[in-house]
Amino acid sequence: MPAPVRPDRWSLGAAAIAALVLMPIATVLWLALHPSEPIWGHLVSTTLPRYLGNSLLLSGAVGAVSAVVGTVAAWLVVMYRFPGARWLEWALLLPLAIPAYVGAYALTDFLEYAGPVQTGLRALMGWQNARDYAFPEIRSRGAAIAVISAALYPYVYLLARAAFRELSTQSFDVAQALGAGPVARFWRVGLPLARPAIAAGTAIVMMETINDFGVVEYFGVQTLTTGIFTVWLEQGNAGGAAQIACVILALVVVLVMLEKLSRRRSRFYALSRSERRPVRRPLSGAAGWGATAFCALPFAAGFVLPLGVIASHALGNGDRWLDPGLGLALWHTVSAGGAAAILTVLAALFLVYGVRLSGRALPRLLMPVTSVGYAAPGAVLGVGLLLPLAWADNALADLWTAVTGVDPGLLLTGSAAAIVLAYMVRFFAIAQGAADAAMGRVSPSLPMAARALGRTAGGALTSVYLPMIRGSVGTALLLVFVDCVKELPATLLLRPFNYNTLATRVYEQASLERIGDAAPAALLVTGVGIAAVGVLARANR
Repeated sequence: MPAPVRPDRWSLGAAAIAALVLMPIATVLWLALHPSEPIWGHLVSTTLPRYLGNSLLLSGAVGAVSAVVGTVAAWLVVMYRFPGARWLEWALLLPLAIPAYVGAYALTDFLEYAGPVQTGLRALMGWQNARDYAFPEIRSRGAAIAVISAALYPYVYLLARAAFRELSTQSFDVAQALGAGPVARFWRVGLPLARPAIAAGTAIVMMETINDFGVVEYFGVQTLTTGIFTVWLEQGNAGGAAQIACVILALVVVLVMLEKLSRRRSRFYALSRSERRPVRRPLSGAAGWGATAFCALPFAAGFVLPLGVIASHALGNGDRWLDPGLGLALWHTVSAGGAAAILTVLAALFLVYGVRLSGRALPRLLMPVTSVGYAAPGAVLGVGLLLPLAWADNALADLWTAVTGVDPGLLLTGSAAAIVLAYMVRFFAIAQGAADAAMGRVSPSLPMAARALGRTAGGALTSVYLPMIRGSVGTALLLVFVDCVKELPATLLLRPFNYNTLATRVYEQASLERIGDAAPAALLVTGVGIAAVGVLARANR
């Protein structure tokens, strides 16, 4: 009889990582199917249609706006020369540095009744109060669409820009020879060839919109994400929250499937290695300044306005920087985010290297599964992680008490461990993608030579791979850390009592209309985001 195949440590490690990532999803499904109180019928007949309708409207509108703005801006900066084009090409990425909820607080402060816009209008026109003039409602779905679009369009812009830069100019030369003008070349040549990248970016934008909590909660727009907080935290019904979370997961799955379906039959090949890339054509006069205005508007709305408002509050209230709560929130953010970034990258390196090393089917099949966490909104992960961690807490406490006679308290849910785990699950795909791409650029002959000289598998990883991919590892660490710093829904659901990060401190202070108190923490979050955008821009030159 053949000897039984024993799983190696790499296969076991891959299975453990996949189980960790899938645990919250499985928990949500189980809770939804086994609720302690039958609330589904009540949700369907009352609030769920409103939650679902608002979520669909927001994600669809934000996706459409981001697709148009990101695609057209990418086409302009790649294909044309106009005033400020070189500078705007990179400035259009900067709104990624500012969380959408910070943009919401800044816009409200700028446009509210006591803000500079309405105050200036009353002084200029001689109006005495709000009854003398009409002004658009700030806290509304329209404002939420505008704020989220301004924060998320760079996802589409970044991918569309890369796709346009890789196109051959021969296609455009043929189209021009056949009489196609600038608009026809964009509509009939550039847009179809870049459609897969645009679809991927739009899908990311729509998923992030569904995940949003800070903007919609501040503007009073009831979505599926706010419904999870309402049903669970206010009504105490974990099963109902899990059922709403399943609706979110279903929407995310549909978006992923539609994105993949949209590019299933899209195949574009380079016909020769000597193909010329697009050459920027000059735009002068009104056309050139129109292109400048189109690209400058989303940059101003998504970066200049929120940064200006927040910075003015932060610098005008210097005593707020000395608040002990700010220092504690900064420490919590750095420690939890740093621990999550390090553990996530180490786990990703283990998984990717194990798949390459073992050659077995199990790790190779499990690796794509570990990317599912990035598509799951933070609120869904919060629901799926808190209950199993609470069960593990009780089991550990009972065991520790039985052995030592001392009650250790809540070791997981009573500390930052739950937050770190949520960050790892949520952003594991980022670290995995970076590790996989970096290791793919290392010649297989180098680790093989190290193994032939007596190095172990771990030795080959530390002495060959890590020195050659340290730049990519550093980038992955920074990107995961920045996403951890900005994450709000999962942190709100999983944080221990009286535990604040910079993101939750911004949310708490701003929800109390204390923008001055929230400004220093918001400025720190933005500074971390700007550093990450700088690294991203450098990597995409």
